[in-house]
Amino acid sequence: MTSPSLALSNLKTFVIVIVLAAHSVLAYLASLPPSAFEFDSPPYRWRTIPIVGSERWLGFDLFCAHPDVYLNTLLFFLSGLFIWPSLKRKGAYLFVQDRLRRIGVPFVLVVAFLMPVASYPIYRATAVDPSIIAFWQHWLALPFWPCGPAWFLWVLLVFDLAAAAMFARARHWGDALAGWSARPGPYLVGLVMASALAYVPLALAFTPWEWGQIGPFALQLSRPLHYAVYFFAGVGIGAGGIERGLLAADGLLARRWVAWIVAAAILFGLWLGVTAIAMSGDGKTALGVAIVQAVCFVLACGSSCMFLLALFLRFGNKRIAMLEPLRDNAYGMYLVHYVFVTWLQYLLLGIAIFALAKGLTVFATTLVLSWAATVAIRRIPAAARLIGTGAIAPGGSGARVVPRTR
Repeated sequence: MTSPSLALSNLKTFVIVIVLAAHSVLAYLASLPPSAFEFDSPPYRWRTIPIVGSERWLGFDLFCAHPDVYLNTLLFFLSGLFIWPSLKRKGAYLFVQDRLRRIGVPFVLVVAFLMPVASYPIYRATAVDPSIIAFWQHWLALPFWPCGPAWFLWVLLVFDLAAAAMFARARHWGDALAGWSARPGPYLVGLVMASALAYVPLALAFTPWEWGQIGPFALQLSRPLHYAVYFFAGVGIGAGGIERGLLAADGLLARRWVAWIVAAAILFGLWLGVTAIAMSGDGKTALGVAIVQAVCFVLACGSSCMFLLALFLRFGNKRIAMLEPLRDNAYGMYLVHYVFVTWLQYLLLGIAIFALAKGLTVFATTLVLSWAATVAIRRIPAAARLIGTGAIAPGGSGARVVPRTR
């Protein structure tokens, strides 16, 4: 039986590339206000839109809207797939140690050292005094410590610790998830229903867009339980074996990939339409419209996740030349890319070229610089143990890897 491991690895790399692309073009959305967000002014919207360019293109709005619907959800699902086998292999104690090292330590390093560097150009875009000393004073005066895209890491770490606790104290729940995942149709229906129960009440209580933050821990308030549902759905499939059930090479997704493409397109379009209606009023959304919008999000998210899984299971279970150089470096690229995004967008503010050209320039340069920085970092053995499978040996042009030592 063919294992889908390579397809899932390719998909995770592809998703990281989309993360970089979406962040690269945020400065050029047609829906942005005419000027940048003030660094010191609540609700500190620069945390999600760091730089506001003068050139705009509606195509970037549509491009960014789709990843916002499914991207983080899919990453949590993919992250959950290999948790149970890892727990069985290492045990809960060693698993937690590994997660703290691989996720907790990078989170602390990114938030402590990279985020101030990434935030400096955001401050300079609206600052009266652009000096580093003035920036640091404004930075320390903020009621939180910005974490940028690294918010994903601390949430994932919490989910990993919860899975380890379940393995140690209530292993029968993992076995139950594994048993349910053997029936892909009902499992998928259950996933969507659980997602709706987790997301809709919070979306109504906090709106779909509101973020909260305490210290360096940021979270989109409508989505934590929704993310947890998909993460543990992935845990269940991994516990039952990724080569069986929903992710089987000849399973429900791979065989019906065309249907999933159609469903994803229709449901995403439906969510876009309802969201446009919800946002067209005077700031207050009718309860009925808000409920429909939340349900449409659940359906659009689920169908988009399944569409990409189906596409890679059907066509991506092989080495893909464009993704090969990135696969071992994808995690590191995710960690460092935000520095390049904000600085490149800032440096392009005074250059009068089309928004499409700026967005593509930022993306291509960010992709190359993030990859190069990660390759360089992974030449350090200690760093490689945090963000890769091993240290890249210096010297020569080949991709020789020095295995980990224990």
